[in-house]
Order: sequence, then C-alpha cells, then structure tokens
Amino acid sequence: MATTWEPGSWRSKPGLQMATWEDSEKANNVLTKLSQLPPLVQPAEADNLKAMLAAAGRGEKFIIQGGDCAERFLDCNQDRLEKQVKLIMQMGMIFEHVTGKPPVCIARIAGQYGKPRSKPTEVVEGYGEIMSFKGENINGFAPTDRKWDPERLLQGYWHSAATLNFMRSFLQYADGTVTSAIDINSLMASTEFEDLKQKAQDISAKFSGRATAPVFTSHEAMQLDLEEVLTRGVADKFYNLGAHLVWIGDRTRQIDGAHVEYFRGIANPVGVKVGPSMKNNELQDLLQILNPNKEEGKVMIITRYGAEKVEDMLPGHIEAVKATGIPVVWQCDAVHGNGIVAQSNKYKTRRVEDVWSEIVKCIGVHKKCGTILGGIHLEFTGEETVTECLGGSVGLTEEMLTKNYETLCDPRLNYHQAIETAFKVAAKVN
Repeated sequence: MATTWEPGSWRSKPGLQMATWEDSEKANNVLTKLSQLPPLVQPAEADNLKAMLAAAGRGEKFIIQGGDCAERFLDCNQDRLEKQVKLIMQMGMIFEHVTGKPPVCIARIAGQYGKPRSKPTEVVEGYGEIMSFKGENINGFAPTDRKWDPERLLQGYWHSAATLNFMRSFLQYADGTVTSAIDINSLMASTEFEDLKQKAQDISAKFSGRATAPVFTSHEAMQLDLEEVLTRGVADKFYNLGAHLVWIGDRTRQIDGAHVEYFRGIANPVGVKVGPSMKNNELQDLLQILNPNKEEGKVMIITRYGAEKVEDMLPGHIEAVKATGIPVVWQCDAVHGNGIVAQSNKYKTRRVEDVWSEIVKCIGVHKKCGTILGGIHLEFTGEETVTECLGGSVGLTEEMLTKNYETLCDPRLNYHQAIETAFKVAAKVN
C-alpha cells in the first residue's frame, strides 16, 4: 500500500541527478522565496492538457512536443521565442492538414533549464576536473562558472515567467497570415518539393484566419527541491504549477527513487522516458505507481530507443503495458537514442534520416501490435541557420556543423529540418 504523499515525500528516497547546495542557508532562502511566488500555470490548463492527451491516446489528436535540449537564459527574447512558438504551431498545422487530426502542441519551454548528465564532473583542458554543466538553473556553461548556485533557480523562475507572458500574448494576438506562412525554400533539393510547396500554400490559406491552438509548456522535473516549492495544493489535489506537463528522465525513473515518489502524487499529466534498459516488469510496476486509478491521459510513455532498436524493444514494452490494463499515451522520442559523434570534428550530432527512421518504425510496430502512436518528441529550434544535425534536404554535412553550432547540450533540428520532419511523419501517420 502506498504511503501518504506530500510534495516533500521524495526526500526520504534516494535521488539521482540533483544538484546539492554548498550554502544551505542561501538555498533555503531561495526555495522559500520561490514557494511564495505565484504559479506559472493554472490547474485547469493541466487538466485540459490531460484531456487532450487522452484524445491523442485514442488516435483522435496527435502530439507535437519539442524545443531546446536545454534552454538558455539569453534566448528569452522576442525574436527567439517567436520563432520557436511559430515553428511548433506550423508543425501542428502540417499534421492537421495532412492527417486531419488536430494537434496537441507541447513545447520544451519556460522551464527546461536543467539537464541530467552521465557524470557529475568533467575534465576541461586548462581547468582540470570541474563540475559538469547541468543547465542554467544550476550552473553556467563557461568553465569558470560551474559552481552550483541556488540563486540560479530564481533566475530560472523569472525567465520562465517572462517566456510564458510572451507566449500567452503572442498566441492570443498573433497575425495568422504570419504564423501560417511556412518557409520551404531551403527544401528545394527534396524530390517532393512541388508537393510540399502546394501543401504549404494550402496550409497558409486554411489557417491564416483561424484562432491559434494552445501551446502547453513542459520540462524534465529533475531538481526536486525546485519542483516541490512549485507544487501547490488545489482542493484535494496537488499540482506542479511550474509547467503543464513534466516528465521523468530515463536516468531518474528508479521504482524506489525520489523522482517516482514525487511524480506519483501530482495531478498533472506526466511523461516517462523509456529506453532500452527498461525491463518489462519495471515498466509495469512504474505504471501501477504513477496511474493506479487508470486515468486516460495521465501517463505518456516516451520511448527513446534509437532507430536500430525500436523493433527489438518496443513490442515487448507494448505487451507489458497491455497486460496491466492501464491506459497510456504512446509517444516516440526520435532524437535521444540517435546521437553520434562526427568523425571529422568530434561534434555531437544526429542524422535527420535516423530521426525519421525511428518514427516510421514506431508507427509500424504500433500498427502490428494494435496500439496507437499518439505523438512525437523532438529537439528543435526555430532558427533557420543553426547547424547541429546532419542531413535532410538542406544537405547539412559534418563540415557545416561548425558554422553555427549553438546548443549548450544536445544537437537540435533547425527550422527547415523540423518542417521537413513534420511533413515526412504526417504522411506516414496518414
């Protein structure tokens, strides 16, 4: 029987990937301040998203989730945010136009400032062994700024609040002729270019006069002292009001761990990253803990195997979930299992074609198993000139990676690669 839950129950469990604070008094002051600040989102918004996710799980909608691997504080500006929001909106428009399914748009935004790392420290030439960069909520990217600093949690809150303020006003008053104008000029090398061009024109005509669809916020809930103080009681429930949806990473999903303990008590819809190391019985146990009442839309399973492992791993996980009788929403994270290192310059990168392959294989496996792929999860940027992922019709090569490699963590699809991905996947879903 589960013990009584409260937002701080996780503290009695072993936790991984969280920063600890050298100055406990400063940390306590910061967390107290955060607990007194207003919530970033409303409970009704999280409930609305849960209902939409349930619809996606039934095949009535399709989820487009994506954004930066790790947000940067400096990107909290109008130009960057507008491009990011427009991209996810346009990807949603593409899916609705091609498949007839309304999109559920969820951005990795307004809080994706923390990142798990494989090691707590790294060796940097000229600096020796220093703390790994764990996201701007925790420390700076520069080697001289790697000390874990709780004051950064407050900076993360203010940047998240500013981001949400811009998003809400932009979505309410955005010019539909601008938001629906999909730029495909860089995809001329595609053998399907004429078809893409016609579809882009049709989408602009269809959506330019429509009200904009909502864009929900999400992040990996890794730093639990932060998540605890953003969790608020509402009637007889507790909501994490720092985001509409939060997810557990593949590195922090231990059944008896702090993160699962925290996640079991919040009313938000939640995601769980599931990779090749997840055993079938572990997945079953996890679902029993996170969704004992068998709510539709409550849990989204985000598979992240790598294109070459999908057909080996996914069928077993699907059958394990079926055996529980617990409803889930299936989502394909097609980026995190497909990381490579460019041989010529050692840059971390991904091949767009591998991303497409993983999604297509997921669609095929779900079809064979009688289940529904409810959506995709990607890392992308609305910037057109970013050069972090290889391939696509833009023909990005290893030598081109150095031109504009911005990410502080994992590589992202640029605008053109993301748009092409939306068209490719929508055609397969259809």
